[in-house]
Amino acid sequence: MTAQVWLFIFIGLIILNFAFSSILEYINDKNWKNEIPTELKDFYNKKKYLKAKDYKKSRGKVSLVSSVLSTTLTLFILSTGIYGYVSDFIYEINNSTFIHSATFFLFFYIINMIISIPISYYSTFVIEERFGFNKTTLKTFCIDLVKGTLMSLIIGGLLLGAALFIYDYFIEGFWIWLWLGLSLFIIFMSMFYTTLIVPIFNKLSPLENGTLRDKIQSYSKEIGYSLKNIFIIDGSKRSSKANAYFSGLGPKKTVALFDTLVEKHSEEELVAVLAHEVGHYKKNHIKQGMFISIVQIGLMCYLFELCTKLPEITTALGAEYGAFHLGLIGFSLLFSPIGLILGIFGNIISRKNEFEADDYAKKTYDGESLKLALKKLSVDSLTNLYPHPLYVFIHYSHPPLLERLKALD
Repeated sequence: MTAQVWLFIFIGLIILNFAFSSILEYINDKNWKNEIPTELKDFYNKKKYLKAKDYKKSRGKVSLVSSVLSTTLTLFILSTGIYGYVSDFIYEINNSTFIHSATFFLFFYIINMIISIPISYYSTFVIEERFGFNKTTLKTFCIDLVKGTLMSLIIGGLLLGAALFIYDYFIEGFWIWLWLGLSLFIIFMSMFYTTLIVPIFNKLSPLENGTLRDKIQSYSKEIGYSLKNIFIIDGSKRSSKANAYFSGLGPKKTVALFDTLVEKHSEEELVAVLAHEVGHYKKNHIKQGMFISIVQIGLMCYLFELCTKLPEITTALGAEYGAFHLGLIGFSLLFSPIGLILGIFGNIISRKNEFEADDYAKKTYDGESLKLALKKLSVDSLTNLYPHPLYVFIHYSHPPLLERLKALD
């Protein structure tokens, strides 16, 4: 195919993706029903239920603005050949492979930040503030921005340097070694994310001795599960929303409970939530997810190498000189429909796993306590109780609340 055809394909994929996403969001919003579900009438009054609907609409408007800006900018950059102009300009100043690619990515990273920061600020200090969720101060917002930028530059720079070394050294079949390197990185991050990355942004405190810890240890002993790393994370520093997550493998397995979760829920509910997280581990969902991620990374690396071998892609992006980063840009544009399919597949498995983890918590601890915790979490977060089935099929990694409650009966 000619460079012109590739350019039309890029533009077509971007427009189709935007149109599809926008239509999906529209039908999902229209699916919202006015009546409060019977299961939640004790938790919602009419005013709060309408507040949840308004919250979804407000977030949707911000998301639409962000999507329109991003799509318009990308189409403008593609149609004018700016990717190529910037790449060639940097190459003529310094043709070092690393400097060339690093400067290219830094340039567009800064442009993305200029667009995303105002949207993030508005979302945090206007939308989240209006609906009573925001606990982030301007100081915290700015510090997070600086830390996030530094983390992106450091980790991104290291990954880029390693990828370029593999790309230059192996030339043919470099995708295999790139796959191996990224897979090791994913495993490393899975094991050490909570101990290395989370403390940069949040304070982690070991769960103190008391009745909650006693109940957790009693439950762990009963099911034959060793769990020593239980932390409370200061989520209230940024939001009133509650959460919990499981991370790590082997001796590094860790459960983090947000302080907002501990504050709003009874000890029975907290142990039930913990039992759900343990269920993911017991059912081998963690290893399964890791395996699927590694397979997907392998496919991405293979397709990426194919893109680097097509000079027409470089020309379509407006460049005279081929480069690693241009192949990556072309790959990211072409991979979008494949990524959508893989995402749907991953979400199907994830929803199945959530049902299994719920069932595990029900059988080994208490299904009623878990149901109560799920109801409170949903109401406190003002979640959509009536998502459109197609939207759920494509985007939801967790089953809708009403389906989870029905399965727990």
